[in-house]
Amino acid sequence: MDSRDLTIDMFILTQTVVGILGNLSLLCHYVTLYFTGYRLRSTDLILKHLIVANSLALLCKGVPHTMAAFGRKHFPSEFGCKLLFFLHRVGRGVSIGSICLLSVFQVVTISPRNSRWAELKVKAPKYIVPSILLCWFLQMLVNIIFPVCIHSKWSNKSITDNRDFGYCSSIRHHKTSNVLFATLLLFPDVSCLGLTLWASGSMIFILHRHKQRVQHIRRTNASPSSSPESRATKTILLLVSTFVYFYTLSSIFQVVLSLFENPSRFIVNITVIMVACFPALSPFVLMSRDSTVHSLYFAWIKNTKYPTMMRNM
Repeated sequence: MDSRDLTIDMFILTQTVVGILGNLSLLCHYVTLYFTGYRLRSTDLILKHLIVANSLALLCKGVPHTMAAFGRKHFPSEFGCKLLFFLHRVGRGVSIGSICLLSVFQVVTISPRNSRWAELKVKAPKYIVPSILLCWFLQMLVNIIFPVCIHSKWSNKSITDNRDFGYCSSIRHHKTSNVLFATLLLFPDVSCLGLTLWASGSMIFILHRHKQRVQHIRRTNASPSSSPESRATKTILLLVSTFVYFYTLSSIFQVVLSLFENPSRFIVNITVIMVACFPALSPFVLMSRDSTVHSLYFAWIKNTKYPTMMRNM
């Protein structure tokens, strides 16, 4: 292993560990809010599933890839490879679906009462759980093909025409089959991306109109406080922007990866990094914009400092 590959593998390991810790910390934060009686927002349920999906994508891609890169042979097994690849794809798909659902739900929530979304605005919270369950089911259904075509590099099967993906390999198919296969996998992702961009554009338009309506209030108040809906919308827009940016980059690298008959280890590693960027960064984006995180942090600091001060008196 040369120094370049070692540096990239160490970066993947760090990215995976930091991303998993960030997602688990945010999940623990929501669990703490629930048990302390804090009233959670409707979007918090979607965010919980986004966190679980991100953790699943990071665990099932970063950990086995790093172990294989550092010379751990015969890992994972044939069954383990199929399961890990399947769970990674499901986690990635649910992450994309959760961002889409979050964007659509928020644009319905902040829409004016006289808009065409007025009737759906009241019923929207009831559709969150069925929509999330449907997202998990569809991703499992779409990605069920991976356990068929993916196998371990250490398998006893004598398959010579393989495509190497680090810790797993896939059977090489005809180009027509590859195009149909890629279309099947990309259709849900592209559909979700289109809905996400439409919802984001609608949110920006609604916020712009709202800003124009309250300009006279801003003239009389030097430091007006934005509404909770406005703050939540800006957070979601920031999250969506991060998602679209890294999803576009990862898609470009995945297309490049598919063009090579035998992709180099460098291209495989860079693709892994790009795919893991959003799952690793999204919890920190959410924590930086969530006021309840800051409130709990300062309360914890206060509670830990106060007993120490009392003991020193």
